[in-house]
Parts: sequence; C-alpha cells; structure tokens
Amino acid sequence: MSKIHITELVLRDGHQSLIATRMRTEDMLPIASKLDDIGFWSLEAWGGATFDACVRFLKEDPWERLSKLRKALPNTPINMLLRGQNLLGYRHYSDDVVHAFVKQAADTGVDVFRIFDAMNDIRNLKTAIEAVKNIKKHAIGTLSFTTSPVHDVAYFVNMARELEALGCDSIGVKDMAGLLTPTLAGELVRELKAAVSVPVHMHSHATSGLASMVMLKSVENGVDIIDTCNSSFSEGASHPTTESLVAALRGTEYDTGLDLGKLQEITAYFKDVRKKYWQFESEFTGVDTRVLVNQVPGGMISNLSNQLKEQGALNRMDEVLAEIPRVREDLGFPPLVTPTSQIVGTQAVLNVLTGGRYKSITNEVKNYLLGQYGKAPAPVNAEVRQKAVGDAELITCRPADLLQPEMTKLQGEAERFANNEKDVLTYAMFPDIGQTFLQERNAGSLQPEQLLSKEAVTQQTAAARYAPNEFNITLHGETYHIKLTGSGHAGEERRPYYVKVDGISEEVFVETLDEMEISDGGNSNGGKKKAAAVTSSGRPRPTHPGCVTTAMPGTIVTVKVNVGDKVNAGDGVLVIEAMKMENEIQSSKAGTVVAIHVAKGDSVTPDETLIEIQPD
Repeated sequence: MSKIHITELVLRDGHQSLIATRMRTEDMLPIASKLDDIGFWSLEAWGGATFDACVRFLKEDPWERLSKLRKALPNTPINMLLRGQNLLGYRHYSDDVVHAFVKQAADTGVDVFRIFDAMNDIRNLKTAIEAVKNIKKHAIGTLSFTTSPVHDVAYFVNMARELEALGCDSIGVKDMAGLLTPTLAGELVRELKAAVSVPVHMHSHATSGLASMVMLKSVENGVDIIDTCNSSFSEGASHPTTESLVAALRGTEYDTGLDLGKLQEITAYFKDVRKKYWQFESEFTGVDTRVLVNQVPGGMISNLSNQLKEQGALNRMDEVLAEIPRVREDLGFPPLVTPTSQIVGTQAVLNVLTGGRYKSITNEVKNYLLGQYGKAPAPVNAEVRQKAVGDAELITCRPADLLQPEMTKLQGEAERFANNEKDVLTYAMFPDIGQTFLQERNAGSLQPEQLLSKEAVTQQTAAARYAPNEFNITLHGETYHIKLTGSGHAGEERRPYYVKVDGISEEVFVETLDEMEISDGGNSNGGKKKAAAVTSSGRPRPTHPGCVTTAMPGTIVTVKVNVGDKVNAGDGVLVIEAMKMENEIQSSKAGTVVAIHVAKGDSVTPDETLIEIQPD
C-alpha cells in the first residue's frame, strides 16, 4: 500500500459549507505559498458555488480568482468541482459551451476536474469527461453517493465501470450529505478497487459525525486519495480535519508524509480570517444526525438556513427538513447535490411556507419532471407530475441532444458588455447577475456586500433599542420641544402616547393608516372610508381573490402579461426567482388584468399585490 494522498478543501468546500461560500480572494492569497509548500495531491479552489458567490455577492471576477491562485500555487494542482453538462450553472448547456468552458478553465489554471451529475446519469457526464481528456487534464469520474431503495453498492460499482470506460483517470465518491457509515464505506471502496484499475478518491462531509471513521475505513480498504479540510473550516457540515487524519495515519503504512507543524501555521491564519465572516456563520454547522434521515448535504445546509432567515422563517427549519425526504421520494430519489438539492430543497420550503404541498411548484421541478435534467433514478410520483406538467411530452433522450450549439448566440447576446470569451461564459452561467456584474465591472462601480464588524452591529442595535425620547420638531417655521413621557400598550387599536410639548403635558393617539378610518371630505355622503393600504414599496396590499401575490420574497424575472389581457385560472402571469430557483406565479382566478405593479428586476414580498385581475 502506497502512502495516502490528500486533497485540501479549505479554499472551496470548507467555506462553502460553513460560511456560505463567502471567503474572498484577498484572504486566500496571503497563505497560498504555505499551502503550496505542504505537498497536497491537489487543492480544491474553484467550481461548486464559488463562481456564483463571486459574481452575486463578492463582486469578484471568478476567472481572475483562478488566475491569481494559479500564480500563487505553482507546485500544487488546482482541483475544481464541475457539474457535468450543467457546468457551474443550473441548467444543461450545449456541448460546444461545455468544451469552451473546460478549455478556458484549464487554460486559466485548473488541473483536476471532479465531474459529477446530480442524477448520476452517465449521459450527462460524457461530454465534460471528453472535454477534459481532449486537453489532457485529469478527469475524476464522480459517484454522487446517496441511499434509497435503488442505490446500493452494485449500483455505484456499475457506474464506476462505465466512467472508467469513458476514460476517467480516477473514480471519486462524493458523499455530499455524510450518509456513508464506516462499514459501508469500507465495502464500497473494496468493491470499487476490485472493479476498476484507476485510483479511487473519498469525499465525505462530516455532518452526521461519521466522516473521520469513514476516511479511516476507506484507507484500510484501499482508497488512494482522501478529501479533508483544515481544522479552521472543518467538521460539522464541512469535512473531516486534515491535521487529525495526518496525525492518525502518521507512522503507519498509510502515512501521508505531510508536516503537522506547517499545517498548524495554515490553521492559525485561517482561524483569524474566519472571524471576518461571522455574519455568514450558519446555525447548522455542528454535528446534525438528522442528515441521516433528511439527506441535506453539507454545502446546502448553511445556504438553506440563510435562505430561510431571509424569508423570516428560520423557526420552520425542522418542518423543511422533514419535508425534504418526502419531496425527494416524489421525484424518484435523486441524490441531493447541486442542482437537485436546490430543486428539492426549494420545493420543500414552498410546501411548508405556502400552506399546502405543491400548491406552488417551481419551474425547476416542472423541468425535472419533464426529464430536462436527465433520467430519475426511480419512478416519480405520477400524481405530482400530472399536477406539475399535465400531459406534456417527456424527454427520454440525453437532454443536451435537444440543444443547438449556443456559443455564437451567447457571444452575440453578450457583445455589449463582454470583453472576452471568459466574460461570455460568465454570462452563460448566470445571465441576469452575470450581465449586471460585467456591466458594473466595466463601469467601475462594483460594490461587494458589506462585511460588518460585531462592534458596529452592537452599536446599531443599541441605537435602535434606545431611540431618543426627547427632541425638537419644526412645523411651519415654529420649533417645539417634545419629550415622550409614556405610552399605552403596543397592539392597541388607538395607542396613546403621553408627551410634553414645550413643558405642557399632552395625550396623543397614534393609529396606522392601514387600519384607521379617515374622513372623506369629498364623499357626498359625508361618511368615512378605509385608507388605501400600501406596503413600504408603495404596492397595494391584497384585498380580493384577483390580487396575485408571491409565497416568499424574491426578484421578478419575467412579467408574462399586459394590462387588458384575458387570463384563465392557472395561467402563469409572473416568474419570480427565490432561493436561486425560478417559480412561476399563476392566476387563481379567470378574468382581465387591470393593473401591474411590478417590473423585471423588482424585489417583492408576500404581503403585497403584484398584479390585479378583475375576475369574470
């Protein structure tokens, strides 16, 4: 048995799992030379969610990050995670785009491509593997590990044989949810080593608390390379600790040969760096054995908690985690890894927050049920499919076979803001945010999201909690000294406030416009009427069944109707992006569109009317 090799994950999967992929390039480069000096088999530093996070949040060019890391790591192969035909986006791309992306990634600095498909559909891996082999880089054919009635050891061994036959240089096991047990891992590695002649990698998240034991059993049964993460970003939803496994194997026949002293220098650096990103720390980063039931992968759990927090529904996490396995079964037991983890997870959130299972169905779930992502591992729920797509024709071929070459079209669309092919590919991965990013970059107006200090947040909170109770106001040129001396109970219909105005005690009553009745001076009956109820955005609150609303906060992607259009109940009228998934909003009533209160790019919330339909 030769020594065990290690792929270090701190520059990608570690911070993706624990701080929602927020580490900036400026915090990677200062330690790069020490990382490069360790002797890792590879450093995973690109791919996965890093491309998205760079463009969406950090306002960094992901290609520049890769180029800078390549220069800073001259001796260590850079590893990236590639989603097969999906590349780094959330749809399938035509074969010419796959070849162009892989070549650009290799030219910019990637040496090792860990290629997987969320459905484990070999047809979706073939072109990416071919593209990597064409440029003579290392292709890891990856098994997305999961458990279900159809996923057993024989299933994964057969898949590994097919991947080796396609020319993969090694076979990887991607245990994204930490579902492997030590015994099962040993059996799987042993069977894989007997079935293929290429090296085998083991990648397992520590969410369930089993990953270190999984690594040890994998080593004892012949695995060649293990994926680990520096302790500054390890364990919990991340990965087993690099230093710990180096120590565990030292002096054995599996000794990694890595220097623990040098690793400690890296640990100290990243522990300090992590403090900067405290605001992105997930509440779900420790051991969570619920994953053995809900199968939510490490890279998704922190993002899921952040997304629920944005919806004001973090208290409903347990309901969502209980719903995820039910949705997964309805969809034919897909492995939960990007993009299927987002597809299943977002639908589970909708099922919980909208008050009914599949009351609202995302476009991605509809596309999945049509076969646009590939073949489901097991039969899907026929009732759910009928509700989502009706009698629409299903795709049975490789989905990408239905796509025409796209590069020329993408180049034309991006001509106004793309400076090179890398820019075109950025636009291809994320058309809306990619275009915005490139335009802002060209204008010199990129603004990354703010990193808050704990001290500043504490001061802001204190200021908000202790608002001034004594102040001056000026009205029609006269200044009055106001001192608040007391108030009635919050929630009263007419809440009294007791104030002193220039030393004279007064009692005033405060009513919200949404609730109060106001005099209608122009009303011929001299009566009263309800004030128009509007949200802070200026949009009206829903008041009748023809008011179209959204189930969760999001961004308008498409407005599909115009004022005056006739619509039927169930017709799609809007497309909204929420939690990175697109959701078609449908009319609940047949009638005529009488008002549209939104446009593409608007941010919207559930308490406002987006479109008004006058029912027939």
